Amino acid sequence: MKISYRLVIITAIFITCLLTANIIAVKVISLGPFILPAAIFVFPISYIFGDVLTEVYGYRTARRVIWLGFICNLLFVFFAWIGQILPPASFWGDQQSYVNILGVAPRILAASFCGYLVGEFANSFVLSKMKILTKGRWLWSRTIGSTLIGQALDTALFITIGYAGTGATIWTMIWNHWVCKVAIEIIFTPLTYVIVNWLKKAENIDVYDSQTKYNPFIFAEKEKA
Repeated sequence: MKISYRLVIITAIFITCLLTANIIAVKVISLGPFILPAAIFVFPISYIFGDVLTEVYGYRTARRVIWLGFICNLLFVFFAWIGQILPPASFWGDQQSYVNILGVAPRILAASFCGYLVGEFANSFVLSKMKILTKGRWLWSRTIGSTLIGQALDTALFITIGYAGTGATIWTMIWNHWVCKVAIEIIFTPLTYVIVNWLKKAENIDVYDSQTKYNPFIFAEKEKA
């Protein structure tokens, strides 16, 4: 399958949302009874575009983009760390602010990476399988159903690995995050329909993964005719 500029755009938006979410997540916001990271509105959008990738281009393409997002995130963290350990200029007094915003504790980093990989691959797998089972009907059931599972795994892993033993109310945090993420997916479902329908028509493509191998560690699976 030829790589189109539309796929490049979707991939760029997906990775941008991922990196943005990881940066702004350091800010904690209060929305009524919910205490949440500011990224609560951004990270679910990456799931929406992950849905679009799988629905239109198939699991094989989504798998490559998921790993690309992981590599880009790893590169960002590495270079942010390099910037952190470089000696600041004598007149620059914002070193601690830099560390507070861009410095990531190893435990939180591990939690983020684990949650991302498991959640994204689960989301893509469920959507792909549901598309085959539903014969391409009821897109809403696939986008919401895959998010229910993907976000549950992502959120549970991230919060459990990142905050277990710290005194945080783990189950309350998981529930609040999961409910908000799923709600955002539901709200954006009409937009997902618009993007998916437009891409399928513009690309003249609608992939079904009937012969796809779902191993996430296969990096060069050949396209079936």
